[in-house]
Amino acid sequence: MEVVIVSSEVAPFSKTGGLGDVTAALSSALHRAGHRVMTVSPRYGVTPLDGLKDSGHVARAYLGTSEQTAKLLVHTAKGPTHVLVEHPMFADRAGIYGDQNGSFGDNHIRFALLQRAGLEAARRIPVGRKTLGESPIFHVHDWQTASLPVYLDQVYRPLGFFRDSPVVLTLHNPAHQGRLPAKMFDDLDLPQRWFSPHGLEWHGDLALLKCGVLRADQLTTVSPTFAWEITTAAGGFGLDVLFRGRFAELTGILNGIDTTEWDPTSDPHLDAPFSAGDPTGKATCKAGLQAELGLPMEKSRPLVGSVGRIDPQKGTELLIDSIPWLVDQGAQVVVLGSAHAAHQKLEWRLREMEDAYPDRVRAWIGFDERIAHRIEAAADIFAMPSLFEPCGLNQMYSMRYGAVPVVRATGGLADSVQDGVTGFSFVEPTGFAFRGALHRALKQFAADGLAAMRAEGMSRDFGWDAVVPEYEAVYAAAVEGRARLLRA
Repeated sequence: MEVVIVSSEVAPFSKTGGLGDVTAALSSALHRAGHRVMTVSPRYGVTPLDGLKDSGHVARAYLGTSEQTAKLLVHTAKGPTHVLVEHPMFADRAGIYGDQNGSFGDNHIRFALLQRAGLEAARRIPVGRKTLGESPIFHVHDWQTASLPVYLDQVYRPLGFFRDSPVVLTLHNPAHQGRLPAKMFDDLDLPQRWFSPHGLEWHGDLALLKCGVLRADQLTTVSPTFAWEITTAAGGFGLDVLFRGRFAELTGILNGIDTTEWDPTSDPHLDAPFSAGDPTGKATCKAGLQAELGLPMEKSRPLVGSVGRIDPQKGTELLIDSIPWLVDQGAQVVVLGSAHAAHQKLEWRLREMEDAYPDRVRAWIGFDERIAHRIEAAADIFAMPSLFEPCGLNQMYSMRYGAVPVVRATGGLADSVQDGVTGFSFVEPTGFAFRGALHRALKQFAADGLAAMRAEGMSRDFGWDAVVPEYEAVYAAAVEGRARLLRA
């Protein structure tokens, strides 16, 4: 198959969370399986320039009030062909989606340019020695690229390009929908007929994700449980009626993780290697992190770790409210993460906890890949009390690194953590329920009862190669669906 992954993030070129990891790992796994794969993402100001070369091709589109021209750069390393879209709207910004003042006001224009560039790259840039031809599969991700089916129908198919190409839309987090004032539709270089209930309009607003939900040939979410949750009024973020209408084309596929990057037997960030068969190095990792962060090096004290975005969705308030209780239970708590501008109060509260319990709590505000690995390796217990979680990756990292996860039974957390076997889970999104699950974990730690659970979690295979056949089946269904549509 020929697959073009168009996404606002592809690691290591860009990453704010799981999206960048997923698109990078999936593209590599598809490449290993023998498919011809291209990714297209922006070249942001934070993107490293190593290995990037000018392809000699550009993408042009009239967006906003003027024609925009973007260079198409190509990353030359082995593996999938990575195309980076270079334009001042991406490269001259300090952030990816926004800065300390909030989201950028022209994000709809920026990501419209990305989608136009993705289509142009598929036409012009070779993968290996030749281009992808006239019928690649376009795999788009979240609201930032969900309008690509519209640009296919409006700009390319009338000219005879990509007539047979289907589109697969993956919903990583449909809480973010690209819902904007209607007047911003005028910036997208589309005829007014596309601002309609069958296009980009939703209750009078511009709705970029909704359009993709209706017009993609196949939909996927990042876990089976989340695929069901979004069809409910409680879990559909206002789009549940659309998800129910497309349930036949909706597939939940649990994300994998990069088991090369996340491997405690060879991780360069760790003080000692360890494995399920020989876990002795984990104690060295715990002592090393405690020393680095200035915490008492007490082997017998449980270390509770948390890595991820500081955000109400992630249950950060449940965690913060539970820290005094955890300290009272004798635990150390280490939290790594950062918040968007709207949630910086949560960062302040974490710092307050660190000040209140200087020998028990550390709050590392910001993101540091090295520290993330070290927390996963050092922690006895990993806290992930998300209010909702489409998939989640950190619970898989924690199991691979022998940190027993305590999670809310939602989305991918419910699909990946087996209560009482590989971790502990709770249902109600309350501090009381969360602390109940933590209490079970701490009780097992005190009784030296986590060893078997830790070994079971470390033995689970969350690699991407096992996931590829599920995406191949979705791609095949998309190709067949597009063919049926053309025959009709």
